[in-house]
Amino acid sequence: MFETLPAPKLDGIIGLMQAFAADTRADKIDLGVGVYRDAQGRTPIMRAVKQAEARILEQQDSKSYLSLAGDAAFLTTMEALLLGGAVPSARVAAVGTPGGTAAVRQICELIAKVRPGATVWVSAQTWPNHGPLIAAAGLKARPYRYLDAEAGALDRAGMFADLGAAQAGEVVLLHGCCHNPTGVDLSPQDWAEMGALLERTGAVPFVDMAYQGFGDGLDADAGGLRHLAARLPEVLIAASCSKNFGLYRDRVGIAMVVVPEGQRDAMAATLAGLNRQSFAFPPDHGGRVVSTILGDPMLRAVWLEELDEMRARVQTNRRALAEALRDASGSDRMGAVAAQQGMFSILPLSEAQVTKLREDDGIYMLWDGRVNMAGMDPSRAGDVARAVAEVMRG
Repeated sequence: MFETLPAPKLDGIIGLMQAFAADTRADKIDLGVGVYRDAQGRTPIMRAVKQAEARILEQQDSKSYLSLAGDAAFLTTMEALLLGGAVPSARVAAVGTPGGTAAVRQICELIAKVRPGATVWVSAQTWPNHGPLIAAAGLKARPYRYLDAEAGALDRAGMFADLGAAQAGEVVLLHGCCHNPTGVDLSPQDWAEMGALLERTGAVPFVDMAYQGFGDGLDADAGGLRHLAARLPEVLIAASCSKNFGLYRDRVGIAMVVVPEGQRDAMAATLAGLNRQSFAFPPDHGGRVVSTILGDPMLRAVWLEELDEMRARVQTNRRALAEALRDASGSDRMGAVAAQQGMFSILPLSEAQVTKLREDDGIYMLWDGRVNMAGMDPSRAGDVARAVAEVMRG
């Protein structure tokens, strides 16, 4: 039956993980895989998570199924975290999903259900899995300009010029904050202009929120999403708790849709039906951890303190690398790295240069020059910067 089945091409990020693990050099540096790491290179379990899990272990008395939408407390607390009351709950439908990836996939399936073959506008630089997920749902991805590579900043004019051609019923995929892979975010003014453009064209925003809390803080990071939700009749949302709660392997995500008054019940039933067709009941443990933390003032305070510490570490690492790159190159060409947000930035490197850094110096990053700032040790910033400057000089 399967004798003609070709082996799929190995995912680039998975291949990079395998190559790093096989590298025996003691001084190797992993700036590739997109997970948070502490100063010891570990991805720790947050203190608030440990306390919440202990409470759940003590109190939980059943592992029976919940609803197709998942735990109601998780959905309610995540709505508050993401939308902050920007719209009435009567306009919000949501379901739990196995991670943010499944949330993106479920939103794509929803789009395909109501508008088969629809166009989804995607920033020219984006998370590598966006394209495959869109294609798997039978949708068409169309790029819009985003990064001004020379300036390391937003190509504002190019972005708005491209999206001005979006049509009613098409979808515009936006990163809610901490854009992956560029680290270049929209300003509040950009979000306001984006809202006006979407209102004018009738295109529907799809906001992927994977890093809330890693930019300027929880509320500031959700400011753009909340503006769109308050202004527009429909907003599609996919969110992940992998980063800000450190629940990577527990797979905690949510697919959420803001709809006009009177349409919530139909949308909630549709989302639950999509869950039923793919994985049925979403996993509960991680979602229960999140709702336990967000619903308890003491645990929430512990979590917020830890999240602030994580954000500060990433920002410290980012500044250290930016300063080291300035010193090593003798120019401020990559000075914009310091002003970018979140865990990622793209260095202006070719794939051949990235390969040389990996082979000669044991510095691992994605093929497009994306580096994970959480993987940077400030004490090694000089080593990385010197190697980058040397390879750029040729």
